[in-house]
Amino acid sequence: MSDTSEPTTGTTGRFAYEGLARIFHERARLGILSSLLGHPSGLLFNDLKQLVNLTDGNLSRNIQALEEARLIEVWKGFKNNRPQTLCRLTDQGRARFVEYLEELERVVSDTAATRAPIAGVGQHGSGEVSTG
Repeated sequence: MSDTSEPTTGTTGRFAYEGLARIFHERARLGILSSLLGHPSGLLFNDLKQLVNLTDGNLSRNIQALEEARLIEVWKGFKNNRPQTLCRLTDQGRARFVEYLEELERVVSDTAATRAPIAGVGQHGSGEVSTG
């Protein structure tokens, strides 16, 4: 048995996925960042709210967390005497989110490569499990 206190090569920690940072790994934030990644010039608050299907309060709280982590930047201003909030990924946020997505791709790839067939599924052509 090897000493686990020292780093080793091989398969130790292969499935640790250290790149899955908690700030990204939450449904609302994942939606916000995915939306912003597809809109490099940013999105207005109401447009973002519709895309991620969140309430004003939930979106505001998640935007604040992402802004504090320096993943997004927020501009507040007025257009036609109406307040507007624009959200955009920072350069650092874009790079970190892309790294996170690459880590998720590793999870999917590892899972597909190591997944054992589920007993009974697909054996009879219908996907039903045989009962005996």
